[in-house]
Amino acid sequence: MGLWTEVVLAAPAVAVETERQPLNPVAIAMFLVFVAATLMVSYWASRRTRSSRDFYTAGGQITGLQNGTAIAGDFMSAASFLGITGLIFIGGFDGLVLAMGAFAAWPLLLFLLAKRVRNLGSFTFIDVVSQRLERTRIRLVAISGTIVVVVLYLIAQMVGAGKLIELLFGLPYEVAVIAVSALVLAYVTFGGMLATTWVQIIKAILLTAGVTVTAVLVLAETGFSLDQLLAGAVARHPEGERILAPGVLFDDPVQVTTILVSMLFGTLGLPHILMRLFTVPNMQEAKKSAFYASLFMGYFYLALVIIGFGTASLLYQNPAFFGADGQLLGGSNMAAIHLATAVGGNVLTGFMSAVTFATILAVVAGLTVSGAAAISHDLYAELLCKGAPDPRKELLLTRITTLVIGVIAVVLGILFQNENVAFIATMPMVVAASVNFPILFLSLFWPGLTTRGAVTGALVGLLSSVTLIIVGPQVWVSVLGFERALFPYDYPALFTLPLAVVSMWLVSRADRSTRGQVDRDNYHSLLVRSEYGVEPAPGPVGDR
Repeated sequence: MGLWTEVVLAAPAVAVETERQPLNPVAIAMFLVFVAATLMVSYWASRRTRSSRDFYTAGGQITGLQNGTAIAGDFMSAASFLGITGLIFIGGFDGLVLAMGAFAAWPLLLFLLAKRVRNLGSFTFIDVVSQRLERTRIRLVAISGTIVVVVLYLIAQMVGAGKLIELLFGLPYEVAVIAVSALVLAYVTFGGMLATTWVQIIKAILLTAGVTVTAVLVLAETGFSLDQLLAGAVARHPEGERILAPGVLFDDPVQVTTILVSMLFGTLGLPHILMRLFTVPNMQEAKKSAFYASLFMGYFYLALVIIGFGTASLLYQNPAFFGADGQLLGGSNMAAIHLATAVGGNVLTGFMSAVTFATILAVVAGLTVSGAAAISHDLYAELLCKGAPDPRKELLLTRITTLVIGVIAVVLGILFQNENVAFIATMPMVVAASVNFPILFLSLFWPGLTTRGAVTGALVGLLSSVTLIIVGPQVWVSVLGFERALFPYDYPALFTLPLAVVSMWLVSRADRSTRGQVDRDNYHSLLVRSEYGVEPAPGPVGDR
């Protein structure tokens, strides 16, 4: 899950100056061990990355279990661990809203998209939609949506990385951002998707181990009784029994619904998640990937329930974790780290701090690969070279693009370090839900979709989502300083997703062009290949 997506909700409109903390030798040592291990993985992967296919999809040789673990690693991020725990710490049950929205996406991915996307695509989800629609126009609009999502995601990641490492390790913000980018470039430039996948796997295992140990220690404090855990949380939390029911953080059901819609369909439209369906050799392994990812994340979020209510039970009314102003040291986002200190001392704190840093590296690496693929594969290889690029030039361009993305990430991360990043973290999920998901879903499941309808709907989704975010509370009030927002909700996908879908439907139904008829005729051949993974009888496909 995108870093700070949950974190900013824990403190929606407050830009807090991060305090520099003393160095934690245990955390530094564990971090250096992790960096050394992952750099060795990158070196190993670089010796096996010889083509663009190797770079983009690890040669399609990752198993379903490995890929499922890596996909889970994308979502079991520092934000999920710190952010959701922080939300439960201050709001109880309401803190689970984002977790429920993101987790609900995986059954849909498993049963609706995994098989069809894997059977049709090669490297990116844009390959899938261009199978039946006019390739130039649909690739341009899909590439635009992908780049917007990746860049905005990347800015939020880098700002979050700088602030977290500044807090946890005592490093200057700029040094933290440059260090993150340098390590990610080492993983991605030389090892590509193979290195990125194994970094995600290692990180997912470490984070799962960390939350398991923390949850077990929390339960040990309460005699392994969930009743005692919740009773302790209720007794010490300022809101009392209210934390066991909705309404502490979100008292508007529309607000809750639009958050859930944004997280659910935004997840299904994230390019770096969809790209992972192509790293496995066949459709069966793709479905196993989604199954294992669901399994691992379900366990992770269950552990976070214990950890979250554990913070309420063990941290409140403990003066060691609160400053003179009565606020939790480092803010609510550090509740999980303080809990690790309370139940496991400096060793567990150091381990969880190092894992927090590791999660940032892994997520940024996945984003960088998907951004590089959009430029070098979708734009250069498929559009400019008409699907017949020089393999060596394509791989070289991919690595150059990766370096450029890394530099851009550092520059933007430093420029935005003092800005409220709430709207940056919000936009990727909303844009993915309003642009990428409707194009992909309707291409696969509605015979009437045409290129004209898809392009129009995607543009409507992009413009409406960006506009409503700007006039919403996070930007209009918190950033621009106006007294009241013109639009009341931070996550507008509940409104922009239907708007994009209706636009696609109306324009496609009204499209009587020759190209539109070709798009409709292409659906049969697309359906056969998406279901069976075989070439149908000769018929119109793509631009033919």
